[in-house]
Amino acid sequence: MNVTLLYFDDCPNWQDTARHLGLLAEELGNVDITHHLVHTHEEAERTAFRGSPSVIVDGVDPFAEPNTPFGLACRLYQTPDGPAGSPTIDQLRSALTTGR
Repeated sequence: MNVTLLYFDDCPNWQDTARHLGLLAEELGNVDITHHLVHTHEEAERTAFRGSPSVIVDGVDPFAEPNTPFGLACRLYQTPDGPAGSPTIDQLRSALTTGR
């Protein structure tokens, strides 16, 4: 499975997501993680970057909401504890194992 973590430097939340993905890669095996730093608004459009951090699993953003604009912004995720700057490890595990 190919996982790409899209982020931009000014986002404080991408590192938590990277850490969780690393733990899940060890747990699940067969997970290849790539980090992709998005530099410009044009690159955000080209990569369908819906905010930082974005997790792309085999070419699909399992957390994407319809009509979410692309751009250099921090992203919010709905978690069991309310809105957060990154998905929980359980949400990421589900995305990697079921695609949702």
